[in-house]
Amino acid sequence: MTCKICTNSTAKVFETTVLNKYTVSYFECTACGFMQTEQPYWLNEAYSSAISNIDIGLLSRNMYIQPILLNIINSFFDNSGSFVDYGGGYGVLVRMMRDAGYDFYRQDIYCDNMFADGFDVQDKPENQRYDLVTAFEVFEHLENPLAEIEKMLTYADSIFFSTELVPLAQANPSNWWYFVPETGQHIAFYSYKSLELIAQKYKLNLYSNRRNLHLLTPKKISPAKFKLLSSPRTAKLMAILSKKPKSLLPDDFDQLRSKYASASR
Repeated sequence: MTCKICTNSTAKVFETTVLNKYTVSYFECTACGFMQTEQPYWLNEAYSSAISNIDIGLLSRNMYIQPILLNIINSFFDNSGSFVDYGGGYGVLVRMMRDAGYDFYRQDIYCDNMFADGFDVQDKPENQRYDLVTAFEVFEHLENPLAEIEKMLTYADSIFFSTELVPLAQANPSNWWYFVPETGQHIAFYSYKSLELIAQKYKLNLYSNRRNLHLLTPKKISPAKFKLLSSPRTAKLMAILSKKPKSLLPDDFDQLRSKYASASR
């Protein structure tokens, strides 16, 4: 089996039970350290619900990421621009960011938009370009990572994303929770070196806290500043001190009220 990132050979490192029924092999690239499952034939079953019932951290994860995202946008991007949350799920983060005054839109072809109705990328002109793509807890779900990254880059030149990096020690389900084979949805696991190769392939710079938050961008920024701004403690402090844009919530409400009033006539 070849590596989906660098096409070098892989070695089987363990097998485990996925969805409590399938014995699945996991492989690690001998060159870049990227880990992947065997061909994931179980995905239709795994995504019978787009978001797993055991993903109980969804709300706390968005509360954790929002102040960090505000920092990253305010420091490195135009906070009056437009942004797209790729694989945005129920639209929780899009709604939170719009409430904070940032023009965010959701992209997700698999999940119902429960909290950001009217603010999908489909509601914008076709081929709209954005200042930044965000993709939080998406990369580990990708069956074809490079093809999906190329789709993200059709929206913006920069991608700010989260995914846990493979620990340096040999990882398996007994010592790293991130595999979560019970859901069958996590099928791709990245080393720092594999992210470096992705950056090189698309002529981008990689900035990372070397744990879970990463930025691919053509911009040249201070790696130390990125790490500082991606710290939850710094993010919360700066969220208090920074000047806040006007919330989009009132305007969004008026827009949606008009939309549904017209639809009912």
